[in-house]
Amino acid sequence: MKSMDNRPDPDELLKHVQAEEPVRGRLKIFLGYAAGVGKTYAMLEAAHQRRKQGVEVVVGYVETHGRLETEAFLSGLEILPRRQVDYHGVHLPELDVDAVLDRRPALVLVDELAHTNTPGSRHPKRYLDVEEILDAGIDVYTTLNIQHLESLNDAVAQVTGVVVRETVPDRVLDEASEIEVIDLPPDELLARLKEGRVYIPEQAKRAIQKFFRKGNLSALREMSLRRAAERVDDQMRAYMRTRAIPGPWPAGERLLVCISPSPLAEKLVRTTRRLADGLNAEWIAVYVEVASKPELNPANRERIGKTLQLAEELGARTRTLTGRSIPEAVLAYARKHNVTKIVIGKPVRPRWREWIGGSLVDQLIYASGDIDVYVISAQVEPKQPAVPEEWRPHRPLGRYLLGIGLVALATLLGMFIRGNLEPANLVMLYLASTVIAAIFLGRGPSLLVSVLGVLTFDFFLIPPYMTMAVNDTQYLVTFSGLFVVSLVVSTLTARVREQAEAAIQREAHTSALYTLGRDLTSATNLQQVTEIIISHISQVFGREVAIFLPENGQLRVFASTPDYHPDTNELGVAAWAFDHGQPAGLGTDTLPAASLRCQPLKTAGGLIGVLGIRPKEPGRLLTPEQRQTFDSFAHQAALAVERASLAEQARQAELLQATEKLQTSLLNSISHDLRTPLVSITGALSSLREKTLMLDQEARDSLIETADEEAGRLNRLVGNLLNMTRIEAGAIHLKMEPCDIQDAVGAALDQMGDRLAKRQVKVSLPPDLSMVTLDIALFEQVLVNLLDNAVKYSPPDTEIGIDVTQTLRTVQIAISDCGIGIPAEDLERVFDKFYRVQRPESVSGTGLGLAICKGIVEAHGGTVWAANRSGGGTVITISLPKEVAS
Repeated sequence: MKSMDNRPDPDELLKHVQAEEPVRGRLKIFLGYAAGVGKTYAMLEAAHQRRKQGVEVVVGYVETHGRLETEAFLSGLEILPRRQVDYHGVHLPELDVDAVLDRRPALVLVDELAHTNTPGSRHPKRYLDVEEILDAGIDVYTTLNIQHLESLNDAVAQVTGVVVRETVPDRVLDEASEIEVIDLPPDELLARLKEGRVYIPEQAKRAIQKFFRKGNLSALREMSLRRAAERVDDQMRAYMRTRAIPGPWPAGERLLVCISPSPLAEKLVRTTRRLADGLNAEWIAVYVEVASKPELNPANRERIGKTLQLAEELGARTRTLTGRSIPEAVLAYARKHNVTKIVIGKPVRPRWREWIGGSLVDQLIYASGDIDVYVISAQVEPKQPAVPEEWRPHRPLGRYLLGIGLVALATLLGMFIRGNLEPANLVMLYLASTVIAAIFLGRGPSLLVSVLGVLTFDFFLIPPYMTMAVNDTQYLVTFSGLFVVSLVVSTLTARVREQAEAAIQREAHTSALYTLGRDLTSATNLQQVTEIIISHISQVFGREVAIFLPENGQLRVFASTPDYHPDTNELGVAAWAFDHGQPAGLGTDTLPAASLRCQPLKTAGGLIGVLGIRPKEPGRLLTPEQRQTFDSFAHQAALAVERASLAEQARQAELLQATEKLQTSLLNSISHDLRTPLVSITGALSSLREKTLMLDQEARDSLIETADEEAGRLNRLVGNLLNMTRIEAGAIHLKMEPCDIQDAVGAALDQMGDRLAKRQVKVSLPPDLSMVTLDIALFEQVLVNLLDNAVKYSPPDTEIGIDVTQTLRTVQIAISDCGIGIPAEDLERVFDKFYRVQRPESVSGTGLGLAICKGIVEAHGGTVWAANRSGGGTVITISLPKEVAS
């Protein structure tokens, strides 16, 4: 039996299955170490082989550089036209991504993966074009030189002395399905270069002198072979794990690199990436924001954001930590997340500053315990400032002038009172000036006030006056104490001020998110949600906002800032962000020349829309803090839009369910109420037609009367259904004319006829009753329905009352009965369609009579309500205006 320990790793199997899923196109990279080794030639040769195998191959973009043998290999292949991009009046050819996607071949050739696209292209880099093509399920063959790999950028610059500007993230190479190394000995490459088979003679001569030196080529060749060997080693280990092949597996490693605003942080990130590759380890990039010394410099914060973004592109997880000190925060995070190695940079600041403030490297090493600490050296910039940045002059200059003014004011006040106080007490004036400068003017002016305070104190307030000489040497101690205390006070006060400013910024961020969340919670529909989102983002970011939501398979503008109407190009940017689930537009890697930035709204249920913001000043980008806040806003907006959409769907489902229930009740009620009179009519007519039955005249009259009553009942039922349909459709048209309420009441009593024959009806009318403008026919129907309701729900021997009263502007008609009344909780619902009060005894009806009454009365501009009589029974009151407003 196979040992349980030899079972395949489930996580590795899942990764292997996902990697083999043919959802995304397959990428093959022809990797070389320099131009001229034959990458493009090898790619074209492989393309012809695939074409012979029946694969549909097209050329998206191939650069031959005038090499005849390369151009010859293009024959026989379909070449897609290039996209011409206008740049300062010059048309430059670029890969046409849309043409590739429309053509949808099985395989497309795209040369020079690290190429930078012309401004105005969809993506700033060609590798992003390739990723979009791969996402569409199209295979890609491409070429790449090793010096363009991002993690090797520093190493290449150190070896060759040339900083390569066009780079590709390492993840592109890691995610490639296949890598083929195109190798050529350096001597042969140099020979090709001299023969003019790589560059034209003049360019070749310059290349040999600068980049194409044999030592450089040998080093680059080694880098390419090592990188390919690492890739093969990773594939071998993955294969062994998925098939449970036993072997000496290295212990799992996890690296953590500490970054700072220093320009050398990028080198640390690239070095850590190479270490992680060599150890096959996961790695994390962290920046620690010390609570007592927050980073407020916008340029430094921008550099931190770019460094963290670079780490993410190279495959790291990034975190921003907050703590009392950098070593404490880093080590706490490292121990919590099982980090085995910490990477930090070698200090580049002067040694005397480490004596004063301590060495971060020493603190980490002494407190790291069993965690290894790697210290990476870096070349110090030639003009490294010896003075700390926070001690350098601050702008604007006016603050320094105000600081000088504070010193002058303290000196004048001291000269005025120096005869009454000891000089040692006058020191307090300068300390107070230092504190005021630190609080209101900043660190630099407060340091200037400290220095000037000592000098002016000696010159103006210590005898002999107006000279720097000192008679009493004890004053030297006073000067030293004043200077030291002033420096400490100014530094600490300025630090507290900076902490307060940082706290205000964090509070503003938190408050904005809280306010948005609170307001979104109170929104009841999608329109309110989008209005709240647009209002808050406009206020916080000072930008125009648009929300795009899908409708009938197309992305459309659902809501936007007033007077802002996104054009076709901006809608295209939003559509790309929605289709690909990635940010696009201004400040991103996709369509960066666009005027707005689009953020896809993602939730656990998938993409639900796009949030777009456009600066009022064209080209103004978001700061790293603003991007973080905007991402948080977008996340909350996505959840709120999803919640509102789900609530709307729930309302629609509830409405559908209620409609279905209503239809069922309608069918049940109508079928019963239609069947009852029809059965009576059919029975009476059948009896009258039956000749075998010897019916006397009285019996025949009784059957005819029954049929007539049931026919009238059936007519009222159908009339109610038609009236209800007209009311709901808004198709009811009133024929308004002055009418006497007494005539309407009399006509309604006549229509009730025999149904009221055994009832006592008491009618009360005022003698001076005014005329009322109404539709007499419809109003008679209202009175008939109310009287019929009173007859059905009261005992046969009880009285029915009709009481008419009037006020200055209205006429009220109250119809009462002496029945069992209506439960209090049902008094308002009795006017709903098909609603019937649940009673022990069964009374026939459809539940439409009172609903029709309400519709007709409201069409007249009146109101109707029900109430219970104090002595038992129900009173339904109608209030009509004497004159209907036109």
